Amino acid sequence: MPTRALLLPGLYDSGPAHWQTHWEQSEPGFVRVIQDDWATPRLSDWVARLDEAVAAHGRQVVLVGHSSSCALIAAWSGLEGRRVKGALLVAPSDSEAPSYPAGPTGFAPMPMAPIPFRTILVASTNDEYVSMERARAFAWAWGSRLVEAGALGHINSASNLGRWPVGRALLEELLTLRET
Repeated sequence: MPTRALLLPGLYDSGPAHWQTHWEQSEPGFVRVIQDDWATPRLSDWVARLDEAVAAHGRQVVLVGHSSSCALIAAWSGLEGRRVKGALLVAPSDSEAPSYPAGPTGFAPMPMAPIPFRTILVASTNDEYVSMERARAFAWAWGSRLVEAGALGHINSASNLGRWPVGRALLEELLTLRET
């Protein structure tokens, strides 16, 4: 069975110009995990929905989290038995920063335990939702390989990345991992 990618948008979902949407529309086997509440979510609800998605698609998946979904993946992975092939963590929002939007509950404090599967964290040098210093701290705590992507803002629709080939190449590294 080929490895699937489960796309996990952050707050407010990923709009039509977002790289996650481009990937979903052009890549067979890429599935967006739909949350019931994109604006004022509870982390526990997002964790339950991720559990459902992994159960439906099996552990041979790679999670692709953007923004607040990076905290989702970190929190989910800390629960007993939660393992997948890997995760691409893009532009993790710092839920403890003053710039984090009001409304979501349970996302703070940021989970800082090691993630028990391979992860790559991609961070921008001018992201309004996470400083580079905090992104480095997340990568270190989670055991992620850090990729500093330059000045790409929040690596979202406003970044105008289209299909974002650099991110897609990073994802390919995780999709083609051999089982260990």
